[in-house]
Amino acid sequence: MTKPLDDRQFAVRASRVLDPASGEYYEDASVVIADGRIVSVVDNPPADAELIDVGRLTLMPGLIDCHTHMLLRPEDQVWPPALLFKTQVYRVIEGVNACDRALQIGFTSARDTDNEQVWHGDTALRDAIEAGIIPGPRMAVASDGISITGGDMRIDDKVNPELHLPDVAGMVDTRDELIKEVRRQIKIGADWVKIYATSTRKDVEPEELEPLHQFTEEDIAAVVAEAKRYRRDVAAHAYGKDGAQAAIRGGVRTLEHGPLLTEEDLQAMLEFGTFWVPTMGTYYKRQHTDFDRRFVKRHEGAFKRGLELGVKIAFGTDVGSFPHGEQMDEFSLMVQYGMKPLDAIRSATVVAAEVLRKEGQIGTLAAGAHADLVAVDGDPLQDIEALKRVGFVMKGGRVHRDDFAASAKTPDVQWTPSR
Repeated sequence: MTKPLDDRQFAVRASRVLDPASGEYYEDASVVIADGRIVSVVDNPPADAELIDVGRLTLMPGLIDCHTHMLLRPEDQVWPPALLFKTQVYRVIEGVNACDRALQIGFTSARDTDNEQVWHGDTALRDAIEAGIIPGPRMAVASDGISITGGDMRIDDKVNPELHLPDVAGMVDTRDELIKEVRRQIKIGADWVKIYATSTRKDVEPEELEPLHQFTEEDIAAVVAEAKRYRRDVAAHAYGKDGAQAAIRGGVRTLEHGPLLTEEDLQAMLEFGTFWVPTMGTYYKRQHTDFDRRFVKRHEGAFKRGLELGVKIAFGTDVGSFPHGEQMDEFSLMVQYGMKPLDAIRSATVVAAEVLRKEGQIGTLAAGAHADLVAVDGDPLQDIEALKRVGFVMKGGRVHRDDFAASAKTPDVQWTPSR
């Protein structure tokens, strides 16, 4: 491990620097950095600044994934339940690996949207990253999540109920229990409150694709109000229809997934200013049956209509339900479904920063923002696949990856995370 940076200035130079906010390129420009923060973007860096030159690569702000599961792996979602064959310690170690992999491919910030039964694992990862103990994105976490008895996140139906294994989320059935669960999760360190407004695929009616509706609008409004007292926001897992309407009208900040959103749902999102985190890749990657294919087709249609209407779309992947390291496929799918490459990049920078209420701090090249940078080989505005060719990653002024630097003088700033 190297020594941490002091407050000296240095600069990262590239043949092209992309500012997602304006959509403009700075040609042959440098991002000047001091004390882990961006100072400016200039044509010529200060003469006394140490220089990191990434050559032909395109430099841009670090990316933000608004829907991750760092403590989940694909095998954890199939029989037998992970609780039966993996220890909590082992799964946290898996999470350390997942965080490092996310950072290595350019995600310098992430919102982790429940800990998947690794109790306190997400807060531990967040705090260890913040303390500089392990590398990873700066994280906001949603702790255990909230569902209903017999609803989404229940322990697998194949398990002998006489074993009384714990469910994967906090299970509540009354308004009082809801409020208490919100408070409990905030007590143990949740930055966000996540509520399961509808079921997952296994409880979707197969013919009409009708999801199980889990909470009323009044229930969710009570959760939103209680979270707001603690200056927290609410994310809702919601597939569509009654559950989605309850979440949107109840005041959640983000709606997650939304594969079965209707015209009425999308119009409500516009009316209430709800952000949509569609996570399309996770379903696209798991098409095994006719039901799966119809489900994905509905998701595609909802996304295209959301684009037409101007719904606020933030980038999120649901990584963990598919292998860590494959997050960039979400960008490809968004563009395939009609989103402009610049808007896809904005969804993971300026829009995602707004979701997290971190405008001007992350996902930007603005002066005073965290010095979070990623450089890719190619022009992502012409070829979104360029985002898969990452050659350089910096977080908070620390270099975590540098594959192609042409610098003759590179600061001693290898992988140490910033505090």
